[in-house]
Amino acid sequence: MRVEDIKAYIESGILELYVLGDVSHEEKLGVEAMAAKHPAIKAELAEIEKSLELYAKTNEVEPAASQRDKILNSLVTNLGDDRNFKSYGEPTEQPEAKIVPFERPKTSNFYKYAFAACLALLIATVVALVNVYNRLQDSANLVASLQSQNQQFTNTVSLKDQALRVFHDPSYKLLRMKGTPKSPASGLTVAWSPAQKRVWIDMSDAKMPANDTAHQYQLWAIVGKTPVSLGVFDADTVFKDMKEMKSIASADAFAVTLEKRGGSPAPTMDEMMVIGKF
Repeated sequence: MRVEDIKAYIESGILELYVLGDVSHEEKLGVEAMAAKHPAIKAELAEIEKSLELYAKTNEVEPAASQRDKILNSLVTNLGDDRNFKSYGEPTEQPEAKIVPFERPKTSNFYKYAFAACLALLIATVVALVNVYNRLQDSANLVASLQSQNQQFTNTVSLKDQALRVFHDPSYKLLRMKGTPKSPASGLTVAWSPAQKRVWIDMSDAKMPANDTAHQYQLWAIVGKTPVSLGVFDADTVFKDMKEMKSIASADAFAVTLEKRGGSPAPTMDEMMVIGKF
């Protein structure tokens, strides 16, 4: 027998009627068989008996002294109807005592189940919101990554377009600087437009040893005998494209030296890597 069936049997009220003796013979045998078979029903019967005893003790009434002789006479004469022995002054008919069956309050599981359902729904909602938030974060990261890639692509296209303009602009002069005894295999191309005062270096075909984090290459324009700094750059740039340097209107030669990171106010002649003259 399932637990639900046992619970329904207990809550049917048959056990209270059994304790009060208000059941048929067949029902009595059925209750006793169920109690013998199921400990929960047997325990419930014991609990009902205790509750009725407590109720009887709480509501018991001390009988009147005049009832003593009537009860004794009834026992002596073996008569079952004690209404034949009425004391003087008693009313002819006594009100029949009413037996009120004691019923255990039935607790409802509705609120317990409702609370459990609400809690489960709340947990499911929180989990769903967390998943949605994570997906939104992933989408935001993806959008940011695509935007960054798009910006890099745009910059690359812009540099490529600028490189094409430089190489097709007749105002630009191209100078291939060659390596010095310090670095014979080095080489770097400079594109310079005196009219526009713009200087570019072509990193796509640069042949310069990789510099460390403490040093950078510095481009110089030689004007007469005076070196003028046109800025610094790294040899291991990620994007091998045209790089614009500082502008200058006139120059007799260009050179590159290896200097401390950030550049130097004057070139270190012992660290000259490439040089070229027009």
